[in-house]
Amino acid sequence: MSKIVVSTSSFDFDHNPAIQQLITLGFTVTGNPHRRKLTEDEAIDLLSTDTVALLAGVEPLTERVLSHAKALRVIARCGTGLDSVDLQAARRLNISVSNTPEAPAQAVAELTLGLMLDCLRQINHTDRSVRQGEWPRSQGKLLAARIVGIIGLGHIGRRVAALCQAFGAKVIAHDPHLQHTSAGVALVSLPDLLEQADLISLHLPYSSSVHHLINAEAIARMQPGTILINAARGGLVDEDALCAALDSGHIEAAALDSFEQEPYQGPLCKCNQAILTSHIGSLARETRQRMELEAAENLRRGMIEAGLIDE
Repeated sequence: MSKIVVSTSSFDFDHNPAIQQLITLGFTVTGNPHRRKLTEDEAIDLLSTDTVALLAGVEPLTERVLSHAKALRVIARCGTGLDSVDLQAARRLNISVSNTPEAPAQAVAELTLGLMLDCLRQINHTDRSVRQGEWPRSQGKLLAARIVGIIGLGHIGRRVAALCQAFGAKVIAHDPHLQHTSAGVALVSLPDLLEQADLISLHLPYSSSVHHLINAEAIARMQPGTILINAARGGLVDEDALCAALDSGHIEAAALDSFEQEPYQGPLCKCNQAILTSHIGSLARETRQRMELEAAENLRRGMIEAGLIDE
């Protein structure tokens, strides 16, 4: 019988009705033996030539990978971003692709808010100092007193805007795909946002057109003392330029949950004013359950549409 691969680093197979139904139908369901993000070669080996459907994580599903997976007809991403999938190659090879854009939105938005508050109130730094026998009394800053600039006002960005407004912050946003936005959020150009906001948060999908959107030139436009949050995709930020801006003090603090290379071991690890988390934006229990259920249902429906199973 044909094979189904679940390549996410973890997955609750036992409590997923769609996966259990596919097993009952006779499909062999294989998980990720490495329990981490796969490389291209590992993805090729795992998919082999007999995998008809893939419930995908963030591994690189390049044209090379997809071309090797001769039987593959369905990809269901457990998550929002599709930048890891070569969509043109998938279309050419007649492979359907879906994602779960709404499921992780609240979890990522709440982590973003936590990162903002950590940067503003220096929670992480204070904790480390106390553990080292110190008793720091440094002043933080209020979110309510900030102008928050949100780049990308989709599922996550809209939630972040609402959370910031609940704290009393003024919110401005840049999103070239929108002409109107929710009450109280002004749409501005990207240069205006970079110049006006003193706390900037990224919530847009990655593509080659926005590679290093936040580079040295963009950082130079920002006000001295700006705080930068990236809980979107690593390729949006030039990490070397950010590190230099943190070292100079032009950027007061930054918090990143995603990086160009993961696991991350780059220069930001030595920047005291950088808060680094291990791509945990969607890793809230309730969110993870919803993502897995939605992705598996997308997988099942994709298999129906591909004629692999009956409805």
